[in-house]
Amino acid sequence: MSVRGAALLAMASQMGAFVIQFAASVILARWFIDPDELGLFTIAFSFIGLLAVLQEFGITRFVAGEAALDDDKVRTAFTVSLSISWTIAVGCVLLAWPVAAFYDMPGLLPLLLVIAASYFFVPLAIVPAALIQRRMDFRSNSFIEIGVVLANAVVAIALAMRGHGALALAWGAFAQQVARAAIAQWRAGFLLPIPPRFIGALPVLQFGGMSTALTALSQLGARLPELLIGRLLDATAVGLFARAFGLAAQLRLLVSGALAQVFYPAFARLRDKGEALGPHYERVVASYCAITWPAMAGLAACSVPVIGLLYGERWLGAAEPLAWIALSQILFVALPLHAELPILMGRMRPLVWRFALDTAVSIALLVVGAWISLEMAAASRVAYGLAWLAIHLPFMHSVVGFGWRELTGTWLQSALATGVAVLPVWLSYIWIAPAREAGLVQVVMAALVGIALWLLTLRQIRHPAYFEIHHFASSALARFGWSGLVPAPR
Repeated sequence: MSVRGAALLAMASQMGAFVIQFAASVILARWFIDPDELGLFTIAFSFIGLLAVLQEFGITRFVAGEAALDDDKVRTAFTVSLSISWTIAVGCVLLAWPVAAFYDMPGLLPLLLVIAASYFFVPLAIVPAALIQRRMDFRSNSFIEIGVVLANAVVAIALAMRGHGALALAWGAFAQQVARAAIAQWRAGFLLPIPPRFIGALPVLQFGGMSTALTALSQLGARLPELLIGRLLDATAVGLFARAFGLAAQLRLLVSGALAQVFYPAFARLRDKGEALGPHYERVVASYCAITWPAMAGLAACSVPVIGLLYGERWLGAAEPLAWIALSQILFVALPLHAELPILMGRMRPLVWRFALDTAVSIALLVVGAWISLEMAAASRVAYGLAWLAIHLPFMHSVVGFGWRELTGTWLQSALATGVAVLPVWLSYIWIAPAREAGLVQVVMAALVGIALWLLTLRQIRHPAYFEIHHFASSALARFGWSGLVPAPR
């Protein structure tokens, strides 16, 4: 499958997963789950997730990026994965009691135990999913992505309807891990390391140690907001922050999240061929920014009506945090594959130091913000994004060798298209109704006008991403004989 075809299939599966997740979140938040219940679940999930991230131990990147992979290396990697993962899962179960006592929140213990138990299934999916990614079998990956969110949604909604509250969310997370293991095993041919093999484990452990340090630092920055807000504020504040962060993250994953799974093995092939990565990376940045920036800016502009219309009045406290978090995503998207490409190019050690620095900055800014208010905690993510970009940008230039002029030009073009895209929303607030009174028709019509202006702007300024969008649209419409509906690139 070509990179373009894989990207299109990955985005389609991401769209399906987004629709399921989004619908489930609306149903649960609007009728069954209160902010404090979501906050309680988020604290439990964030703490266990912070420890359980060590389970992966860089196995996915090792399997997907190893130049000379054979059956023995696969079995060794699987054996290492099972040994480490199950040890960490046991640790998560044992830590549930002291964590519940630390937060002194009723009902936290059973959530911690259910979520911790779900991580016993994680290692059964790691190597099979990595092999699927390595061979760029994104059809199988689509089965996994859709299957896991569907399992989570069905179980969580069914239990929430029976009045189980936050525990319904925990069992949904449990079902998700079971589904991931089952589907990954099915699509990979039911792989297990029988008999176990530790011969040749040292390269896996060496790679995994550095990769795990990166992942742990990344997850520390991602999970600590909920944990710190839960300690400094309360469960309701955690629930509002989680709702805002989750919505922004879902939209980002919908727009560009699946592309990393495509580009990592694609860049590995370019590396093996000895090709320069700079020009290819510039095109990737163009695609990410042209598509994701307007989506995030639009979500920030529509944060109040989106929260009100989707989740109801009791969730309006998440609107301002959502605006700040969505804006922060623009900064993080500006430099995609910032971890994957240095790993591929053997620059893991300096990458770890940069991750440690940006995580320290993230924690410091978050503590200051959360000490003041929930809104300031969310606003700290924008300041963190600026610091993150300053830390990683020069390093990525040394790794990839992109052109400064080309990258800056792409950012400026993407910023122009983004501004044009969100302008109709702001004008509708002035001419029709302010954000708190805006109805569904007003928001949808403004968004549609913004999308049309965005596409027109990309075409007029000859943005590099427009040619990719044109190719995908032409290919899709050509199947129905409608390719003439797409105007030719200028």
